Amino acid sequence: MIPVWAPRAQSVRLRRLTPACVLISEHDMTPAESDPGWWRTDVAMSEGERYGFLLDGSHDLRPDPRSRRQPRGVHGPSALFDASRFEWTDTSWTGRPLDGAVIYELHVGTFTPDGTLDALIGRLDHLVGLGITHIELLPVNAVSGEWNWGYDGVLWYAVHEGYGGPAGYQRLVDAAHARGLAVIQDVVYNHLGPSGNYLPEFGPYLRDGEHTAWGDSVNLDESAVREYIIENALMWLRDFHVDGLRLDAVHALQDERTPHILQELAERVDALSARLERPLSLIAESDLNDPTLILPRDAGGYGLTAQWSDDWHHAVHVALTGETDGYYEDFAAPDAMVKVSEGGFFHDGTYSSFRGRAHGAPLPASVPAWRLVTFAQDHDQIGNRAAGDRLSASLSPGRLAVAAVLTLTAPGTPMLFMGEEWGASTPWQFFTSHKEPELARATAEGRIAEFARMGWDPSLVPDPQDPATFERSHLDWSEVLTPAHAELLDLYRRLISLRQERAEFTDPDMAHTTVTVSHRDAAPDARAYRIDRGHLSVLVNLTGEEVEFELEPDARVLLETAPGRIGARMIALSPESAVIVGPAD
Repeated sequence: MIPVWAPRAQSVRLRRLTPACVLISEHDMTPAESDPGWWRTDVAMSEGERYGFLLDGSHDLRPDPRSRRQPRGVHGPSALFDASRFEWTDTSWTGRPLDGAVIYELHVGTFTPDGTLDALIGRLDHLVGLGITHIELLPVNAVSGEWNWGYDGVLWYAVHEGYGGPAGYQRLVDAAHARGLAVIQDVVYNHLGPSGNYLPEFGPYLRDGEHTAWGDSVNLDESAVREYIIENALMWLRDFHVDGLRLDAVHALQDERTPHILQELAERVDALSARLERPLSLIAESDLNDPTLILPRDAGGYGLTAQWSDDWHHAVHVALTGETDGYYEDFAAPDAMVKVSEGGFFHDGTYSSFRGRAHGAPLPASVPAWRLVTFAQDHDQIGNRAAGDRLSASLSPGRLAVAAVLTLTAPGTPMLFMGEEWGASTPWQFFTSHKEPELARATAEGRIAEFARMGWDPSLVPDPQDPATFERSHLDWSEVLTPAHAELLDLYRRLISLRQERAEFTDPDMAHTTVTVSHRDAAPDARAYRIDRGHLSVLVNLTGEEVEFELEPDARVLLETAPGRIGARMIALSPESAVIVGPAD
């Protein structure tokens, strides 16, 4: 039986096709009396059979809104896919909690030369050797065109065919689990892409006249749309054995109902976690600095597992680069690193010059540090720069090493962006492959206009529709073998190993972290920091001169990015270097 929710339709026909898209038959669908808005038919279909719906007598075939597979893209017919047919080998997999994790964010299409899920399997051992515990995939759902960041998805239940489709996705998750790697899937529930979005023809999936920065607002007033979202989330966790979801831009979810969609989702996922007897994580991307997201429900929160910490990124980015334009302006303050390390949020009710108002609320001391995902680079912070330039394009090797130390000794859950571990020289640029000429032109022109408004040189902005933009964004794995890149990669391995060995670095109590700033009046990228984490100290010198730090009598050097000059009860760090000191185990 093939059901479809289409309350806007007066009639619905099911069209069946062979894999070659030759017509098999058509069948009128019947409204479900007990379930308004739903249409059904009892026709039996076979695995791989193509199908779609004809609405109100139209001859234009529309794919299934809950399609699991789109062999010919988002404008073509759906294909029947039974996820239960896959023979899993991860029956002993008990999952991995986020507490103590190291996350690795990647884009399937540019992580390897082939850009497929099967090719990604061939690189999993690199991540295991690095010490990664969780891989986080940028959105893989069906999008228009051959390549895309993934945030233009229109069929949330289908895996992009160019990556290998749903079967390829199952192979990846199974292979990851075999190597002890958990999988987090980035999902987008706040908007739909501009091409191939046929959902409004079926029902009120979107709110008329309400918009987000990326498109029409999703209609969370409609119970069937809420269930469409929640069932999609459960699908990844249940049918594809995924271990967690990263929820894109939850601040764009406009929901006035009680409970909030995020709380409702968390409740359903927690129930599934109990049934599956393995941890399932929900990680929010939010710029609200609102503790409600990650507070337990018995404390008035939604009960999500964690959220990204843009404040931590901004503070570290300014300290490393000295950039203070736009939203970086406030983070030039000498106490920026102090606040994000000791309290989680920088804007905790304080004035935000970028927003022109007070922003955020204090993070309660009861919230464990690991609920904040911290990173020096991610897909947004790199890709939303005009040229998509990584830190490696502008920072010295010494500062790249310091970035590694800061990222992997922070109180939160650290996350790396693909290639960061060896200082990849390839950019990460915004790319699309829309087939509609008008949409392609509007995307390119809109991108240039956006950066021009922010003061960037328009000539720096690559055309997102140019295939070369996509090709440039692929990682160059040959770099790993060159001395400078291999040296940085070794540092990341040693840092992750040290983080896993020393409990101080995964201490959930942020009260046990203290940050002292010297050279406070210097430029924001010319300061020195002492970050005490229990018995360990992370010493950082980003000034242009040697800086001395006091040492405890039993302190020894556990890791250094450059040799320090050690004296009686002190160590002097050379410019652009860091060292970790503390007592032996």
